[in-house]
Amino acid sequence: MNRETAKLAGRSLLYFVLFLVVMGLAIFLPAWSLAYWEGWVYISIYFVLVLLVTLYLLKNDPELLKRRLHRGPFSEKEKSQQIIQSFSTLIFTGVILFPGFDHRYGFSMAPWYVPAIGNLLLVVAYVIVFIVFKTNTYTSAVIEVAKNQKVISTGPYAVVRHPLYSGALLVIIATPLALGSYWALLFVIPIILVVAWRAVEEEKFLSKNLPGYTEYCQKTRYRFVPYVW
Repeated sequence: MNRETAKLAGRSLLYFVLFLVVMGLAIFLPAWSLAYWEGWVYISIYFVLVLLVTLYLLKNDPELLKRRLHRGPFSEKEKSQQIIQSFSTLIFTGVILFPGFDHRYGFSMAPWYVPAIGNLLLVVAYVIVFIVFKTNTYTSAVIEVAKNQKVISTGPYAVVRHPLYSGALLVIIATPLALGSYWALLFVIPIILVVAWRAVEEEKFLSKNLPGYTEYCQKTRYRFVPYVW
């Protein structure tokens, strides 16, 4: 491992640990209990999935990993995307926080198979994300066009224009179920609308700045789900 890769690995590890700590606090503090098995299972599966994807990128596509670490509302160059990212971060926070309160006060009382279904969907979502990363090395976390970037129209991109968003939305849907909360599913609707807004704005940007993208959109009709939208 060279010095640059080691530095990237250290940065990725720090980001990864901080993210898990924040997520753990967001799940267990509202629950006000560590006796929340749905939370432990969810975090454990999430940990393994993100770690595997990170290790793969570190070995096979460190430039993509570097781009993925550059994220958040203030990393966006477009004003509209800064607003969209702020909204999506706020809503996702609700997706993580609310199930703890739900568990604490017993609003949902979901049977064991509901978290099982949620965690299965989480795994499927990360398989989609992994396939997208393998297919498209330009999958940045912010809206931009890299030097020498080309339109990717193979693999999942032959099915929908934004397969990464499809995987991300599946994570959003899976999370309330995995944490045993029916009521937290209410956050899914606004976040789908926000991600749809982001996709439309992204397409406007790419059509102006990435040669061939307009033609790609004409060929691939659907954004997230085939035959739906």
